[in-house]
Amino acid sequence: MLQRLTIRDFVLVDRLELEFQRGFGTLTGETGAGKSILVDALAFVLGERADVGMIRAGGERAEVAAEFGLADTPAVAGWLREHDMDSEDGLLLRRVLDANGRSRAYLNGSPATVQQLREVAELLVDIHGQHAHQSLLRPEAQRTLLDSHARLADLAAQVGDAWRNWRDAKSMLETASAGVEALAQEREQLEWQVRELEALGFSVAEWDGLNIEHKRLAHAASLVEGARFSLATLGEDDASCERQLDAALSRLDALACFDPALEEITGLLQSAQAEMAEALSALHRYADRLELDPDRLGEVERRIEAVLNCARKFRSTPEEIPSLLARWQERLSVLGEAADMDAMRERVKAARTQYDGVSRKLSAARAKAAKLLGVEVSRVMQQLALGGGKFEIALIPVEDGGAFGLEQIEFRIAGLAGNESRPLAKVASGGELSRISLAIQVVTSQAASVPTLVFDEVDVGIGGGVAEVVGRLLRELGDERQVLCVTHLPQVAARANWQWQVSKSSLDGQVRSRVVELDDDGRVEEVARMLGGVEITAITRQHAREMLDIR
Repeated sequence: MLQRLTIRDFVLVDRLELEFQRGFGTLTGETGAGKSILVDALAFVLGERADVGMIRAGGERAEVAAEFGLADTPAVAGWLREHDMDSEDGLLLRRVLDANGRSRAYLNGSPATVQQLREVAELLVDIHGQHAHQSLLRPEAQRTLLDSHARLADLAAQVGDAWRNWRDAKSMLETASAGVEALAQEREQLEWQVRELEALGFSVAEWDGLNIEHKRLAHAASLVEGARFSLATLGEDDASCERQLDAALSRLDALACFDPALEEITGLLQSAQAEMAEALSALHRYADRLELDPDRLGEVERRIEAVLNCARKFRSTPEEIPSLLARWQERLSVLGEAADMDAMRERVKAARTQYDGVSRKLSAARAKAAKLLGVEVSRVMQQLALGGGKFEIALIPVEDGGAFGLEQIEFRIAGLAGNESRPLAKVASGGELSRISLAIQVVTSQAASVPTLVFDEVDVGIGGGVAEVVGRLLRELGDERQVLCVTHLPQVAARANWQWQVSKSSLDGQVRSRVVELDDDGRVEEVARMLGGVEITAITRQHAREMLDIR
C-alpha cells in the first residue's frame, strides 16, 4: 500500500510530506484548495504526462516521491527482482521535472524510464478521475474497461498482432498482383547487388583487422629499427641499461651488510631486474616476428581499395556493408515469396485462420465477462437510487473484424427511460451518468488486484441518501484495501476511517496549499463546514457528530 508521499514545488505545494494509513481515507476542503493537486502529484510520480506548468511559481523544479510497502504485492516484488531493483525496505518511486521540461525517474534509487514507472504503477495504484463518467461514453474506453476487468488485455494484444499480420499479407498479395513487372525488375536489381556483396565476402571484423595490419606493414621499417634500437639500449650494448642495473645492484648488495636500510632498495632493484629481463625477452620475440613484406602490403592495400570502391558504389561506409547485404537478402526473400502467387494466397489464408481463432476466443471470453459485469453493476445501481435500471454490455458484430476483435463494445442501460435497452450516452442524464460510472468503478475495483484505489471527486452530481450509499460502498472497499477519496460530500467524508483537510493560504504574495490530518474534533468542524457552508452553528456541529458516530 501507499505509505508516504513527499512533494516539493508542485503546482501550489511548496513542501509537503504525507503519511498514509490503511482503510478508507478522504481529502476534503474548499473548492480550489488543491485537493486534486495531491492526486495529480501521485499520478505524476506514477508516470503520467509531465508539463512544466506543474512546477510551482518561483521553483526551479518539481519533485515527487512515493513510498510503498510490498507485503501484499508479490507481483510488484517479482517485477523488481526481474529488473534488478528489489529492496527489502519496499519500493521508493521518485520523479523530478526541471524547468526545461526534462523529467527524470528513479526506482529504489536506480535511474528508470517513465515506461517502467507506468509498468510498476499498474500493479500498485488504480486512479479513478472525476471525469471518468465522460470517458465511459467513448466506445474504445468501454472496450478497454471490459478487457481490463476480465484480464483479457494479453489476448486482445494477440488479436491485434494477428490482425496486422493478416492485413500485411493481404497488402503484399494486392501489391504483387498489381505490380508483377515492377517486382520482377526490383528482384533482378537486388540479385546482382547481393551477388556482388556476397562475392566481396566482407565483414566488419575483417575491416578492423585490415586496417591494423596495413598500419603495421606500412611502418614495418620503422618498427624494425625501433625494436633493434631498444634491444641495444636495454640489453645488448656494453653500456646497456641491463648491465648498468646489474652493476648497481651488485655494488649495493655488497654494501647492504653495513646498512640494512639498503636492503629495501636492493629489493626494488631486483624486481626491476626481473621485469627488465621479461621486457627484453618479449622484445626479442617481437623483433623475430617482424619482417618487411612488400608483397603482403600490396595485397592488403588492394583489398582495402576493393572494399572502399564497393562502399562508394552503394553509397555506404565499409562498416555498413554487412547490414546492407542482410537487408537486401531479406528483401529478396520477400520478393521471392511475392513471385509465388499461390504461396502468398496460402499465407493470407493462414493469417486469416490465425486471426479468426484468437478473435473468436476473445469474443467468447468477452461475452462471459460482459454478462457477469452487467449483473454486478446492475446490483450496485439499485443501491444508488437507480431502481429499475439495468446495465448491459452489448457485443456488436463487425464485418471482417479489426485490430480490436470481431465486435464493438457498447454499454447500454435499460429501465431508466422505458424498458428498451439503449446506449449509455443516449439514456442517462448527467447525475445518472455519474452514479452509473461510480457503480462501474466500484465493481471493477473490487475485482482489481492493486492494493491502493484513488477516487478523485467521482461523486460529483450525487447527494442526499445516495451520497450515504456512496460513502458506505467506499468504506466497504476500504475494508479490503487502501482507498483514498477526494470529496465534497459530508456523507462520504463521515464514513472514512481517517480524514485530511486541504486548505489554501497566501505567503509573501504566493498561494500555497497545506494539508492537516484531522482529529475527532477537527473532523466534526470539517464535516459541519461541509454541511453548513461558511456559518457553522451548533446544529450543524451536532449533525456532524451524529454522522461521524455512525462510522
